[in-house]
Amino acid sequence: MSLRPQPVPLVPDETVRVARAAFPRGNIFIMLRDEIGTLANDEDFAALFPTHGQPAAAPWRLALVTIFQFIEGLSDRAAADSVRSRIDWKYALSLELTESGFDSSEV
Repeated sequence: MSLRPQPVPLVPDETVRVARAAFPRGNIFIMLRDEIGTLANDEDFAALFPTHGQPAAAPWRLALVTIFQFIEGLSDRAAADSVRSRIDWKYALSLELTESGFDSSEV
């Protein structure tokens, strides 16, 4: 896996709209994104990746998923399922509502 650093995207408008409707007072994951941001960006992980090979998933996103997984005491598979199914996680991870996430072996 190689890293092709990308800027951290803004939270998609539709994800913001739905998350705000579903969590009008927010929750820990929405507040984390709003108050702290993403905690890291791709460049912070660049030294850990080779320069050639298939592009890796965004390491800042995987780092956040690992933190969320710890907060909720989830298995890798359950964390991957949460990326697919939870509006609050999609918000914190800057994902479209239709994003299918990633395989649990990537967590």
